[in-house]
Amino acid sequence: MRRALYAIVAGSAFIPYALIGQEMKSVWNGTHLRVSAPALQIVAGRAMDRLRDGNTVVFDFALTVSAAGVPLKRSLERFVFSYDLWEERFSVARLERDRSPRKQSSQLPRAAAEAWCLDHLAVATEGIAPDRNVTVQLEVRAEDPRERPEPGDAGISLTALVEIFSRQPRPQQARWNLRQGPLRLNDIREQ
Repeated sequence: MRRALYAIVAGSAFIPYALIGQEMKSVWNGTHLRVSAPALQIVAGRAMDRLRDGNTVVFDFALTVSAAGVPLKRSLERFVFSYDLWEERFSVARLERDRSPRKQSSQLPRAAAEAWCLDHLAVATEGIAPDRNVTVQLEVRAEDPRERPEPGDAGISLTALVEIFSRQPRPQQARWNLRQGPLRLNDIREQ
């Protein structure tokens, strides 16, 4: 009995704490679906340790709308976090794939920096019937520092982001996965 308990505790050690009791809310404005997850804490543990050591930390976000297990639409984005030790505030930037000016914000508390990422993540919903049952999934992965592009690389391509979410995460890679549904877009329409 004691060994089984130790196995359960040891096996759950790599499940991010942020997964426990998480809720996600989806909102549809008629053309795009966005989500919020106020209790989601991605900047914690190893990521926070890296930030305090003066490193940047990259998080890859995937927002997917599926029906009957088949992905219909997906949005992929990459965000880079840094930390100001003196001010104890975060800066976050969305990496752009089309070389347009990147969007960024600074001097944010942790929760506001995480929410900023979700504010800049949306799925276009054209072609999805508003009365169709769909499932919304948010997946976030902390980048493995060993997979960083070479210095001077222009950024990340859409192909690279698709490839990242196509493979299984490494066992110790921090990741979060939130789902909502089934729901209908009409039921979550923004007022």
